[in-house]
Amino acid sequence: MSIKAEEISALIKKQIENYQSEIEVNDVGTVIQVGDGIARVHGLDNVMAGELVEFSNGVMGLAQNLEQNNVGIVILGPFADIREGSEVRRTGRIMEVPVGDELIGRVVNPLGQPVDGLGPINAVKTRPIESPATGVMDRKSVHEPLQTGIKAIDALVPIGRGQRELIIGDRQTGKTSVAIDTILNQADQNMVCIYVAIGQKESTVRNAVETLRKHGALDYTIVVTASASQPAPLLFLAPYAGVTMGEEFMFNGRHVLVVYDDLSKQASAYRELSLLLRRPPGREAFPGDVFYLHSRLLERAAKLNDTLGAGSITALPFVETQAGDISAYIPTNVISITDGQIFLQSDLFFSGVRPAINAGLSVSRVGGSAQIKAMKKVAGTLRLDLASFRELEAFAQFGSDLDKATQAKLNRGARTVEVLKQDLNKPLKVEKQVAILYALTRGHLDEIPVSDIRRFEGEFHSWLDQNRQNLLDHIRTTGDLPKDEEMNSAVAEFKKTFVVSE
Repeated sequence: MSIKAEEISALIKKQIENYQSEIEVNDVGTVIQVGDGIARVHGLDNVMAGELVEFSNGVMGLAQNLEQNNVGIVILGPFADIREGSEVRRTGRIMEVPVGDELIGRVVNPLGQPVDGLGPINAVKTRPIESPATGVMDRKSVHEPLQTGIKAIDALVPIGRGQRELIIGDRQTGKTSVAIDTILNQADQNMVCIYVAIGQKESTVRNAVETLRKHGALDYTIVVTASASQPAPLLFLAPYAGVTMGEEFMFNGRHVLVVYDDLSKQASAYRELSLLLRRPPGREAFPGDVFYLHSRLLERAAKLNDTLGAGSITALPFVETQAGDISAYIPTNVISITDGQIFLQSDLFFSGVRPAINAGLSVSRVGGSAQIKAMKKVAGTLRLDLASFRELEAFAQFGSDLDKATQAKLNRGARTVEVLKQDLNKPLKVEKQVAILYALTRGHLDEIPVSDIRRFEGEFHSWLDQNRQNLLDHIRTTGDLPKDEEMNSAVAEFKKTFVVSE
């Protein structure tokens, strides 16, 4: 049987036509050293800064240090199974987290994985956690108030949508309570809240989540938690994950409040990470880019202009001070980035003034533009009056015979302090804040004993609800004060029914 040459050539041609070459190129490196959650890897020459890599046991890592002959990789998970010689594979993806409405009401870790036991989150969209902040021309000046429901803040240091307001103070001075109350007050404000707990005890986070759930606030809140038992990389990533989830809502024209509780712990986690990566230490052993760590995070809070949908992210970063020292390294850094600070003082807290806001050291650089007209009218000089009262109070301890004007100032100051006190988890609607501050600043409370002020306030609000609802509605709908005659007659009428305790 003879073999025909043309048959063979036809067969070879057919094979060549049908041949498909599939070359799979994988960048694979080898672990040369591992310890303390950091792996040194050789062979990943083309890896990008911030790229996700995958270890042979399925744990992910984040490329941080790109050096001449190896790459420093931060391990995002348990590293007990990773050995010298283990394979590491590039993914070609930058670190990203799931975003969207599916996350609302859930408690997640900084990788966007649920930790609340309520099953998987079926988010359809992700965003990279590092992204450039909104540009200058895409922003609008802050002009809408963000009502916290806390009289001392809404009157003295108002916060606007798109602002970054630092909450600073020693431990156990009520910083977290301020944030939780602010979140509770957003119930009917069309606001998405994101609470980022960094390095907190898991029991503390659990209590905060239960408080939000009890008051129905979890319906519009996402909780991102990196507890104290988590590795440092997750504490470092948590705030970025939180703001990324917020940006998805902001670019869709919605308003977002992001609370970072607290950035001191994030800075410590970043210091740990940097020292393990052998980056040179600077002041207080922090790396040189610790300012950039916070500035690139907080600059992502913005009020967008109308062409981009007019959405906003308002940031409330927390910083913990040691013995009230606001001139330490991290506090001064964050103060210089933010648009004002609310300083909580432990002396005030322990003397029963809660929230313990120091009016002299607290400031809002957005000021009156973040207040409704009615609040501007009643609270205009309140902060200065309170600060001067604190000075007079210290001075008055030495002298007994004071002139009438000084005595009147001290009396008004004592009543101001009482009015600004507020119970936990009881945020107050802005129209009721305006009503009691009107009574205070117009002198209607001057003859009420200081011990009766808080009871006066509670009963006055109930009386307004029943008898003068129209005044409250007017403040809420127009944002302006009703006529002085109406307000004065309402206060005078209520005072006739108020019984002073003996």
